[in-house]
Amino acid sequence: PPDACSVDSDYSEPEHKLLRTCSVYSSESNCNEPLEKSGYLLKMGGQVKTWKRRWFVLRNGEILYYKSPSDVIRKPQGRIELGSSCRIVRGEGAQTFQLVTEKRTYYLTADSPNILEEWIRVLQSILKVQLASPVITQIESKPSVRGWLTKVRHGYSKLVWCSLIGKVFYYFRNQDDKFPLGHLKVRKAKVGEVDRSCDSDEDYEAGGRGFLSSHFTLVIHPKDQSPTYLLIGTKQEKDTWQYHLTVAAGSSHSKVGTEYEQLIGKLLDVDGEPNSPTWKHPVLCSSKGGLPNALTTLPSEALQTEALKLFKSCQLFINVLVEAPSIDYHVSLAQNALQVCLAHTELQNEIYCQFIKQTSHRQPHNFSLIQCWQLLALCVALFLPQHHFLWYLKLHLQRHADPRTEIGKYSIYCQRSVERTLRNGDREAKPSRMEIMSILLRNPYHHSLPFSIPVHFMNATYQVVGFDGSTTVEEFLHTLNQEIGMRKPLHSGFALFTDDPSGKDLEHCLQCNVKICDVISKWEQALKELHPGKYESNRIVRLIYKSRMYFRAQAKGETERERLLLTYQVNDEVVNGRFPVNKDLALEVTALMAQVEYGDLARPNPSSPGGSSQSKMQQFLQQVLEKFYPKHYRQGLTPEQIRQLSDRLATKWMLLRGCSGAECVRIYLTVARKWSLFGAKLFTAKPIAPSPLEEKPVWLAVNEDGINILECSTMHLVINYSYQSVMTFGGCRDDFMVVVSEAKDGNLTKTTIEKLIFAMAKPKILELTLILASYINYSSCHSSPIPPNPPPATFSGKKLWEIDSKHFPTMTRTTQGPTLL
Repeated sequence: PPDACSVDSDYSEPEHKLLRTCSVYSSESNCNEPLEKSGYLLKMGGQVKTWKRRWFVLRNGEILYYKSPSDVIRKPQGRIELGSSCRIVRGEGAQTFQLVTEKRTYYLTADSPNILEEWIRVLQSILKVQLASPVITQIESKPSVRGWLTKVRHGYSKLVWCSLIGKVFYYFRNQDDKFPLGHLKVRKAKVGEVDRSCDSDEDYEAGGRGFLSSHFTLVIHPKDQSPTYLLIGTKQEKDTWQYHLTVAAGSSHSKVGTEYEQLIGKLLDVDGEPNSPTWKHPVLCSSKGGLPNALTTLPSEALQTEALKLFKSCQLFINVLVEAPSIDYHVSLAQNALQVCLAHTELQNEIYCQFIKQTSHRQPHNFSLIQCWQLLALCVALFLPQHHFLWYLKLHLQRHADPRTEIGKYSIYCQRSVERTLRNGDREAKPSRMEIMSILLRNPYHHSLPFSIPVHFMNATYQVVGFDGSTTVEEFLHTLNQEIGMRKPLHSGFALFTDDPSGKDLEHCLQCNVKICDVISKWEQALKELHPGKYESNRIVRLIYKSRMYFRAQAKGETERERLLLTYQVNDEVVNGRFPVNKDLALEVTALMAQVEYGDLARPNPSSPGGSSQSKMQQFLQQVLEKFYPKHYRQGLTPEQIRQLSDRLATKWMLLRGCSGAECVRIYLTVARKWSLFGAKLFTAKPIAPSPLEEKPVWLAVNEDGINILECSTMHLVINYSYQSVMTFGGCRDDFMVVVSEAKDGNLTKTTIEKLIFAMAKPKILELTLILASYINYSSCHSSPIPPNPPPATFSGKKLWEIDSKHFPTMTRTTQGPTLL
């Protein structure tokens, strides 16, 4: 019974001791193998093949290791992620085993055969659970309801973080845990409230557990299992848990939930019968007045109050006609309402119920009805309701879909959006101003891709690309590459960038799985925060498509468009002093670029009065020099020297007469590729103590082979480090650090470890860290000189991208690099 709590307040339920067991993981299992462990093991080094004693901690499906137990509060020395593809291989010795992961094989030795068996047993238990249980993959789904509850079973209680996902009830030790302590299958279980009216506070105080008779108790009783009791603090929470657990159990006849939810249950019972009188029930139909209560069961009074505010916001949106002068009013209302639902996922079912109610049997069919459908059209691209609410939404859209009417067209568009959101997942940010205006000013039914935005290239051209509310960067680039004739980014090395909303000379590379609409919205929000009170509504994000990584092996398959854009990008490096060319070669490549951009140079007309033709020609040639000739070679030149330089350019340009743009591009790239670091990304940096390098500015050049350090003035190679020698890297404030391991005196068994620290601009540190991670991750996935066990530097690319996506407005201005030669 729920009040049979242990008097010993320090008692911990057997399934919750430090070594968690499979019975905790799967309530139906009787095995008692632990899922957590810690202790000393000897580990063979990845770079230096020596045994080192380390303290290992196994928890949450991963192993972290430290120098000693006292270091566990610090950053671990390494991390081993245990995936379903991991294997355990016993070694030749009685106390040695191998842990084989996707990235590396770890050699480990225990202090005794008994300890070895313990570790192998724990690891096998975890791998067995990951292979056999659907728990891990399902936990990433959106929960119906979640929160802290006291779970009581077999007379023992524990405060746990609970989450109802689908038809399974999971409970965790902490809110952030990946692996649950256990789970209960709720389907066909009996769910109900325990009557505790006869209990007294004295009974609970005697137990010493802090429970009161005013607490509410629910019971989940799966078939052929003992019951589990949930102690809940407030009536709102109890109603919410009882409703969602009852629905998950499949008991639609129970009188739980709000009247609106019970009516949906009735429709579900008759499988949405079109002629059912329930459809015309006043609670399900549109109402002009406000709502007395929330339509759905919510876990707190604050959320119930917020639900009523949402309804008022929606009413304001739909009852004021959308006109050009007042469109920002509607944009603000829609953004604020949808932002609340993104922040409080418990309200997502509620807002859909409100939209469906206000678009059901609404009379008359005027602008208010259209605007309510527009608000629904905005919402379906952001997130979807859950379970039977999703079924109800689909049925509602199906009942109204009709290509002959305006309402029907919005309904069909919403149906398309629902399928796209189901496939690509929820959004992260509220809709941008551009997205809302596109939906309000034209019916999106007429366009499979209702939004569009220009993508800019390095040759000052652009391509307009269409997308919808769920389009990811990967899908966006697939469309773009098809339209302009380029290969996949994996082969071309090109990536999509955004400018910085601050207006500074910064760019942010976009990860493939983020959504274009989220990018636009976050950029827009960052701009507002940078300029509060004076929002520039006419300024939108600028997307740039250019080369980010270069792979020599992929050069043979380059398309003509790729070569053209790569040429312009390399010449931009030349102009800004990040590519080594002498003055003669600089003039040659300037002539080549002029021929690509403008074609044949027109001969000046000597008979023109006053030499105006000659003057215009000189002016034009000087513009070409400003555009394509290195800046540092132009600095300090007198007007006469510039005139002479223009004449020399004209001579070289005239020699290219009749040469096609494609031929000039081929010549340019043939010349440029002679530099061994062609395609490398260059960063200005200054070594600082305790680096062994001299403290003067250098270039850090990153390419597929490793990190190269170049002299600042001559761009001659000082030293290079392959990725095999890189142990770790990263930034802190205005410093970037890379730790490398080098063979000592050519002896591969003896190595020295060097710590190189560079002063750099903060945004450039982030960019450098990301591109290093990308090259290392690429190398680990493809055949390359890098061995299959990459260094610890191959940290999760996802986490690095998340860092970049959160820091639009806080970037400091990049430092200008010194001039070349």
